[in-house]
Amino acid sequence: MSAARPLTTLRALAVTAALPLLLTACGYGSDAKDDAPRAEVAADAEKLSTDEVRIGYFPNLTHATALVGREQGFFQKELGGTEAKYATFNAGPSEIEALNSKSIDIGWIGPSPAINGYTKSGGKNLRIIGGSASGGVKLVVNPEKIKSVKDVKGKKIATPQLGNTQDVAFLNWIAEQGWTVDAQSGKGDVSVVRTDNKVTPDAYKSGSVDGAWVPEPTASKLVSEGAKVLLDESDLWPDKKFVITNIIVRQDFLKEHPDVVEAVLRGAVKSNEWINANPDQAKAAANEALKQESGKALPAEVIDPAWKSIAFLNDPLAATLDTQAAHAVKAGLLEQPDLKGIYDLTLLNKVLKAEGEATVDDAGLGAE
Repeated sequence: MSAARPLTTLRALAVTAALPLLLTACGYGSDAKDDAPRAEVAADAEKLSTDEVRIGYFPNLTHATALVGREQGFFQKELGGTEAKYATFNAGPSEIEALNSKSIDIGWIGPSPAINGYTKSGGKNLRIIGGSASGGVKLVVNPEKIKSVKDVKGKKIATPQLGNTQDVAFLNWIAEQGWTVDAQSGKGDVSVVRTDNKVTPDAYKSGSVDGAWVPEPTASKLVSEGAKVLLDESDLWPDKKFVITNIIVRQDFLKEHPDVVEAVLRGAVKSNEWINANPDQAKAAANEALKQESGKALPAEVIDPAWKSIAFLNDPLAATLDTQAAHAVKAGLLEQPDLKGIYDLTLLNKVLKAEGEATVDDAGLGAE
């Protein structure tokens, strides 16, 4: 993939409402579901600069840093007497709305809603303060109809939402094959069928789509129904890494309570360290969290391959966010937004230095 050029202004297209819906339908549980904290605050623990911090995330595997950090108590341990409270969301827009209304302070979220939330506020509301996950997106197909890349031409392929991150990635891949598709209608050399991830497995079983470019665990659900992985999106990126989940914060909360933000980031870094050192235990902890929050754990044939395809890391992979936005511009779904200032990695790098880990870069998109 070519390097992205700097991005400057956002056009108010109809599709921008759809752009932020990264992973809209692959979450589990209800939007804005408020939950009591599982890790109890010790009575004698010292509070930080506020009594509580409200943390939002999606109950799905690409948000496993938050799932595991909560389930294992990493966040509460770092916060001491400041209470961690949680809310889960299925869709990026509802989480951004909660951030804007100050219903949450910090959130785990995908790149498209982060871009849209930042640009819609004129760069005045959120900041990306850390990374969380990479990968976990695949092109899975009906092996009876599609045996190679060239066979995708003329077929019906599902993506989660018009203009969402996977939709943009698929449109970009189609263009790289030399094929033509109208981004708005999805019609062309390939039929791009925008389908909610919750119903994509049924659409596949009925034959109304021949495959799907989707995030986990939807991809592995389709494989359990007989689909085959034709392409892992990670193979298209340098070092096989691209951002799928970021950590964001309200700018006013960051300014007023940097000690609390730093504590949450320490919890995130320690969660990722534990996940990577204990993959089987971490997978079980994430699945237990999913079960508690949605009433339904993922079966082994779905969670095992899905988990293997996701990398948990602290680096927000800022250059890939820039590239993803550039792909949306190329597809005609977005005019070039000004992303300068979307990152503030100061506290993350402080935490990483203290842990003896390498610091990370904002690709020139950091706050002054």
